[in-house]
Amino acid sequence: MGRHEKGAELPRDQAHSSLEADVPLEISPEVISSDNQVPDGGYGWVCVASVFTINAFTWGVLASYGVCLNYYLQNNIFPEATDLDFAFIGGIEFGMAMIVASPVTILTRKLGTHAPIFIGIALQTGGFVAASFAKRIWQLYLSQGVCVGLGVGFIFIPSVAVTSQWFEKKRSIANGINSAGSGIGGIIFSFATAGLIKNLSLGWGLRIIGLLSGTLNLIAASLLRNRNAVIKPPMRGFDIQLLKKPPVLLLLSWAFTSMLGYVIILYSLPDFSRSIHLSDSQAATTAALLNLGTAVGRPCIGFLSDRFGRIEIAGLMTLVCAVSVFAIWLPATSYGVTILFSLISGSVIGTFWMTISPLSVEVAGLAELPSLLSLSWAFVVLPTTFSEVVGLKLRRADSDREYLYPQIFAGTAYAAASGIMFALWRIQRTRRSLK
Repeated sequence: MGRHEKGAELPRDQAHSSLEADVPLEISPEVISSDNQVPDGGYGWVCVASVFTINAFTWGVLASYGVCLNYYLQNNIFPEATDLDFAFIGGIEFGMAMIVASPVTILTRKLGTHAPIFIGIALQTGGFVAASFAKRIWQLYLSQGVCVGLGVGFIFIPSVAVTSQWFEKKRSIANGINSAGSGIGGIIFSFATAGLIKNLSLGWGLRIIGLLSGTLNLIAASLLRNRNAVIKPPMRGFDIQLLKKPPVLLLLSWAFTSMLGYVIILYSLPDFSRSIHLSDSQAATTAALLNLGTAVGRPCIGFLSDRFGRIEIAGLMTLVCAVSVFAIWLPATSYGVTILFSLISGSVIGTFWMTISPLSVEVAGLAELPSLLSLSWAFVVLPTTFSEVVGLKLRRADSDREYLYPQIFAGTAYAAASGIMFALWRIQRTRRSLK
């Protein structure tokens, strides 16, 4: 019997009493399955819709930073800034969101799910509004970089484990639907950001994005409910004991390596489009279609994962991404081929985000899900923060193929990550065969 099954088999009176002891105001008895089994639906679908919305208005907003990056690189808004400054701001958004994982996990254990999310909504909204008034590059670092990134972390970390608590057989498809939210949000904000900047101004664009995302996140968070009272996860901020398990180390290595390629593709595609002489509107379209691929592809990956194996599909999709970089993006010189790459890569480059929760359950069990997720976020801080900086440093502005080296770097990272996942699959298969 797995650890998550043991964690679910609590006596009814113990589960009921824990409502007051562990997570006050977080979950009511009527949303707990009467037999303490995983519901595989029910109110879980409301939680799926809530997390979908949260992903759309956190990661979806960050995914559109490539449009802002292209604008910053082409316009001398902050005279003292360099190209690497703007790349680093995008990396800081991701890095800050991940670096707060451990403290936010501990805060969630103490205060419940909603309080950290509400703090995050205030930080994200305030960050965008403050960025709209920035006159110096350090102000943009603190607002659009640090403040927005912290806000996303405070919103995302408490919400990401909730869906897996409500599903077992449909866990991957439910998480796939959740993760598709970032694609839908990315589509909306890629077009919206470009349109707002063109028709209003950069400042008003950032203000509208901040206020709109804050409002929708507030509504979604209010509907979210967890099942901590039944599962009783330890929710350790940084559980060193998990690092002693080889499958956990392989999973974390896969996360680290795949993120090296992910951020480069996500943020560089609009400026790459400019480098092959596409218009600003075409560059924005490539970013939007990358997110369309995300919205369509991630639920499909979830369905395939539930049917054919979560580790197997994660490894295969990582390999597909590597192949798409070398076979499609590397030789791309036209709008049509770039669009093709946007759609295909968009469906697979973010495999980590939609599979890490079910993969963590697969490797460590449901009760250890928050703790392993916290470790996962810590492991991706460095690649998400610095990979776009590395990508722009590798860029050769005076070359006919400006993005050749960033492309090779991203493709190699995904190829290495697929090899790591293959090693994890072999270990897990051997362990299952010995049982």
